[in-house]
Amino acid sequence: MLTRRASLALFAGAASSALIPAGAFAQQAVDLSPEQPGRPRAQRDEEAIRLIAGDAKFAKDGVFTVGNNTGRFPFSGFATDNRTVIGAEAEIAQLVADALGRKLEIVTTAWADWPLGVVSGKFDAVISNVTVTEQRKEKFDFSTYRKDLLGFYVKKGNEIVIREPRDVAGLKVIVSSGTNQEQILLRWNEANIKAGLKPVDIQYYDDDVVLYLALESGRADAYLGPNALLSFKAAQEGKTRLAGNFSGGWPELAEIAVTTRKGAGLADAITHALNTQIGNGNYAKVLARWNLTAEAIAQSRTNPPGLPKA
Repeated sequence: MLTRRASLALFAGAASSALIPAGAFAQQAVDLSPEQPGRPRAQRDEEAIRLIAGDAKFAKDGVFTVGNNTGRFPFSGFATDNRTVIGAEAEIAQLVADALGRKLEIVTTAWADWPLGVVSGKFDAVISNVTVTEQRKEKFDFSTYRKDLLGFYVKKGNEIVIREPRDVAGLKVIVSSGTNQEQILLRWNEANIKAGLKPVDIQYYDDDVVLYLALESGRADAYLGPNALLSFKAAQEGKTRLAGNFSGGWPELAEIAVTTRKGAGLADAITHALNTQIGNGNYAKVLARWNLTAEAIAQSRTNPPGLPKA
């Protein structure tokens, strides 16, 4: 159970390359109250509104409806009233809604259901840690708002440091099936085997309790996943630590984006709105409030190069 004042920690280094050296945690109290004092709000952005296509359709009049896989701090989760959605993604959504002159409505959705929700028009957009990929660009438009960082987390006291692919050789590594990080780990493993190094023992768990018991007991050496999520848990429980992190698009940098239906006529308006918030400092305030400054981007882009299909 999260307390009203939770402790959150994230790796504080800058993502200037695909591989990022491990660094120290930075601790900061996070307010989980529904009131969220100090939450940044945006002014109407008339230029962004003018960029909305004439044939664009919203799910509801006067509303910006956003799908979100709620329950994963620091991205998003429920406040202490168990109703109000708070977190970095909720605040990014609020800035965009304000800029477009619309009321924000966040609809919680399972990760597997967001694509249909966008395509069907149930949501105007999804803001839920969605990485830009070339395959997804066939059905969706993107407006980037954050770098995608992954992290290796190990049992606290374990001195493993992972700075490059060869560092995982011979380790027992947990990863989620069907994710970008799984594909990266598989590529690393294949390259290591070709180089004559020991293979990785790749493990999969559907239950987080069992997963962390595997780390605690030594059945697994490391867990590879989204850095922000695993860092939050490490700070909350004090049982794991960061052993190293890198871009979710390794060997290229990858970005997270607001996701809209392909051709819906909203992406350019959202990109402009985000860049206005980057320029006026609201964007930086949101990331700082949730210790995500390390994942900040200098400029939002519409449909940039994404992770390749292969």
